[in-house]
Order: sequence, then C-alpha cells, then structure tokens
Amino acid sequence: MKVLFAIVLSLPLSLGSAASAEPSPASLISEFRAKQGEGSVVIDATLNRIALDQARAMAARDRLDHDVLGPFNSRMAPAKAGRAAENIAYGYEDFKRTLDQWINSAGHRKNLLLPKASRVGIASARSATSKTYWAMVIAGDYEKPKPAAGKKAASKTGKTMPARSCRMTVLGICF
Repeated sequence: MKVLFAIVLSLPLSLGSAASAEPSPASLISEFRAKQGEGSVVIDATLNRIALDQARAMAARDRLDHDVLGPFNSRMAPAKAGRAAENIAYGYEDFKRTLDQWINSAGHRKNLLLPKASRVGIASARSATSKTYWAMVIAGDYEKPKPAAGKKAASKTGKTMPARSCRMTVLGICF
C-alpha cells in the first residue's frame, strides 16, 4: 500500500515536468520543415559554435548584422557544408517566438526550408542593453568521405549552391 501511495504521489510530479519541457529548437525547425515537405535537422556542434560566435558578436556591438564577424562563407568554412544559410534576429527572449518571426518572413522562411539541409546550429546572446540576439545557421550537402588510397575518385555530377544569407533584415524581412 505504501508503494502504491508513493507512486500516486509522484505521478503528478513526473507528468508536470514532462508537460512543461520545451521542445528543442531543432525539433521545432524539423516540425516546420516536415509540414513543408523537407527533411528534419539535428543540432551540430560546429554550427552551434558558428551561431554562438555570431550572436555574441552582434550582442557585443549591439548591432544586427550578418557581417559583424566577416563574410558568411568564411565563417561557415569550418562546417564543410555544400550549402548553408543564416537567419539572425533580436528582440525575443525565447526561440519559439523568434522562429515564428522567421517563418512569417519570406527570406527567413526560405532559409529554414533550405533543400537537403540536415544540420542546424542555434544560439542567442544578450547585449549590454538587454537585447537578445539570435543566430541560426542551417546546412546540408556535406562533403563525402575521400576514397581510399589507390581507388579512383568518382567525378562530381552536381554543383553545390553557394551559401546564402540576408544582407540586411528590416522588420523581419530579409533583403
């Protein structure tokens, strides 16, 4: 009887913590992508670092700017992705509302739906003026492993798309 009583008492606690758990940013993006017929994405440590560096740099300068740390292609080089895109924003404290803003902006939405994307990195940083800056990088078409020594490499049959990003974002619109 005591064991049953302990289980009954702990049930609301376990249900409450499961219900209050927020979905991860990658799962929210994957859910949106699935509704649009695109594949899911997973968090990638390299992309997280790239996003964090961008978010921190924007917060340190209190400026929303894709090029605050240099050109996007240069910043993305360590990821070795064939295609990539970046969304940035500021203002919202939580990722869900930031994602909603991006979904409702044509340019940001296009980046979220990057074809063949499989990995994502997301970060935020707070400025001295208490603005929360967000950066998300999404990437796909990763390099294939090089063939073993002595084997001929297969010729490339497809072209990779260059990485793209918004040059300027005004009121959530990517230009």
